[in-house]
Amino acid sequence: MDQAKKYPALIVGAPYGGVKEQGPCIYADELARRGYVVLTFDQVFMGESSGEPRHVSSPDLFAESFSAAVDYLGVKIPYVDRERIGVIGICGSGGFALSAASVDVRIKAVATTSMYDISNIRDMAALSKEQIDNMKKQLCEQRWRDFENGEPKYHPTFPEIPYADEDIPETDSVTNGWNRFYANDRGHHPNALGGFTTTSNLVMMQFKCLDYVEEISPRPVLLIAGDRAHSKSFSEVAYAKAAEPKELYIAEGSEHIDLYDKTDFIPFEKLDDFFKNNL
Repeated sequence: MDQAKKYPALIVGAPYGGVKEQGPCIYADELARRGYVVLTFDQVFMGESSGEPRHVSSPDLFAESFSAAVDYLGVKIPYVDRERIGVIGICGSGGFALSAASVDVRIKAVATTSMYDISNIRDMAALSKEQIDNMKKQLCEQRWRDFENGEPKYHPTFPEIPYADEDIPETDSVTNGWNRFYANDRGHHPNALGGFTTTSNLVMMQFKCLDYVEEISPRPVLLIAGDRAHSKSFSEVAYAKAAEPKELYIAEGSEHIDLYDKTDFIPFEKLDDFFKNNL
């Protein structure tokens, strides 16, 4: 790379609860070969990033991380063209990337893969008003206990030592998918054992990632989802909310986790064309 020139840059956000080694590095490797400066990162409170207490889910700060990455690229990397910075959000980072782009006009184009609107906790769980009230009560009671204990309650979702393929437990279809990636050698990482502090769900009831997604326009949005992905409806909702220019691209034969790491499913040509045409 000729550092006397200016290059387009991309920021790649990890799956929700994941780290940069679980997908973003695969995107970074391929897209760097195609001429982009690519930055991946661990979210605040996660992995190698700082922040206490650990494992807190904070959607406003998770969106802010994309803007902080723009700050870094535009100031610290002299061969990055400030006017050609885009973002890619994988899974939950897709919602946070859209939220960031809705206010940060320095993000010139935004793409998501296997997008999850993790802030939509009410609809995901199909909660009634009574259930919502009970959840709030239980979580607020947990805050008392957390304060008394001096730390928030946190139970990891995935084992410290990955399962062998034949030992992965069979549960529901969605959990089976997570386990096939996070809980065995395919995607297991000691910095990402899953889950967040119990009371993090309270914050998710205050913040909506897609509230202002239409304000990204006239900057373009590309939403990529697998046709077999349980999460496809999130991309469809985001597409409906977004204003033009926008595109919903369906990756044939792909389930949710395939777009994390399987290079034969990740549509890199589509991503490359999208950013080359819009940065």
